Amino acid sequence: LLLTTILISTIFIFLRRRRRGGLPLPPGPKGWPILGNLPQLGPKPHQTMHALSKLHGPLFRLRLGSAEVIVAASASIASEFLRTHDTNFSNRPPNSGAEHIAYNYNDLVFAPYGPRWRALRKLCALHLFSQKALEDLCYVREQEVAILARDLAGSCRPVNLGETLNVCATNALSRATIGWRVFVGKGEDVTAEEFKDMVMKVMRLAGVFNIGDFVPGLGWLDLQGVVGKMKKLHKRMDAFLDKLIGEHRKAAAGGEFAGKGLLSVMVRLQEEGEGEGGKLTDTEIKALLLNLFTAGTDTTSSTVEWALAELIRHPPLLHQAQKELDTVVGHDRLVCESDLPRLPFLSAIIKETFRLHPSTPLSLPRMASESCTINGYQIPKNATLLVNVWAIARDPAVWTAPVEFKPDRFMPGGVGAHLDVKGSDFEMIPFGAGRRICAGMSLGLRMVTFMTATLVHGFDWKLPNGVVAEKLDMEEAYGLTLQRAVPLMVVPVPRLA
Repeated sequence: LLLTTILISTIFIFLRRRRRGGLPLPPGPKGWPILGNLPQLGPKPHQTMHALSKLHGPLFRLRLGSAEVIVAASASIASEFLRTHDTNFSNRPPNSGAEHIAYNYNDLVFAPYGPRWRALRKLCALHLFSQKALEDLCYVREQEVAILARDLAGSCRPVNLGETLNVCATNALSRATIGWRVFVGKGEDVTAEEFKDMVMKVMRLAGVFNIGDFVPGLGWLDLQGVVGKMKKLHKRMDAFLDKLIGEHRKAAAGGEFAGKGLLSVMVRLQEEGEGEGGKLTDTEIKALLLNLFTAGTDTTSSTVEWALAELIRHPPLLHQAQKELDTVVGHDRLVCESDLPRLPFLSAIIKETFRLHPSTPLSLPRMASESCTINGYQIPKNATLLVNVWAIARDPAVWTAPVEFKPDRFMPGGVGAHLDVKGSDFEMIPFGAGRRICAGMSLGLRMVTFMTATLVHGFDWKLPNGVVAEKLDMEEAYGLTLQRAVPLMVVPVPRLA
């Protein structure tokens, strides 16, 4: 049976190649029979693809099983796909993560482009990510970040910074979405570690190149065990979300939290009946909450963790940022969100962190709805597009000393002074670009900046166990989110009066 499956897959690939004519396909490396280039990707595909772009150019092709995958690895090529041909690449290809984790494409991230997707995006934009929603919920973020600062100040031992930041980001988001804190507090809540574990596993599993996605005939074998892990993890996450929704409905029935949070809005819309794209289902509500609690928390905490790691490795930059904050904020209070526009060097630090450590190193995949021509090459219908965000932001043709952490490049007179991270400047697109740009970009950018400012202003930082700052491990762990391979363990030393 296995040999028959392999033979059928080989014939399918051969016939599909013979049907092509006209313009050439983009160049690319030779692959293995059946599996194509899958075995060559390694544990850090974004780095492998970066190396391949040096050999084959900024637009190249991989054959992953039976799937044609097109990789964009320069700002100009990415702009062709995500600006000029954005409409053609507004859908997602089929993948096991969307099927088995994200409620079978009923979420916002993987939903097909169309009325339902627009309705879900509009719902989030209006009630979470609009300027008015951000201002209305400013007090929530300030309260949660103040709790973060208090907990760090009271710590007398090394802390796992990423885990601590994730609790803060999750509570800020949960208050905006469901009306209360998911994590009660240190010593009172045993779910924080479990939730962080689930989120990290979701992000890592969703980023795996699953053989079954690319060689459908082998999917039933689940050779990597990925699908089995996804199904098991989905059950855990589904139970967590069911509990949240159940607690919300119980509280709402008792008159609590009436009208507070996105979940209240979704439940109300569900009760009112039909809306744009159809009536909201419980599955769609859970899928949307899953998106928010994964993409909206882990990306924030990991980016702040990377920022602080870089500043610890570069003490002069940390001191310069502290000096700016001391001048603007003083020593007798915590940073407020209203302070952020007056902190240009801190803003430069955030941009440099997004450049070197984009939370999503490879863009979420898109799919060509129709064949098109890019840079003189034919892009076949149904081809998968990956944009190497990580590689683009390290392009030596754009950036001097591209692998070095230099926030000054974003200060006046620097090469990046005119660039932002909001999808219009393709030299760095940590949130993506085009119609499928990250829906939560405005909140994510604000939260990352605010949390980083508080950590820099409120504390000096020491490394435990005699670790030397210059030797701090900066290895990456690949997933849907770019994590640190080794969690950042630090000792916070309060510096405010």
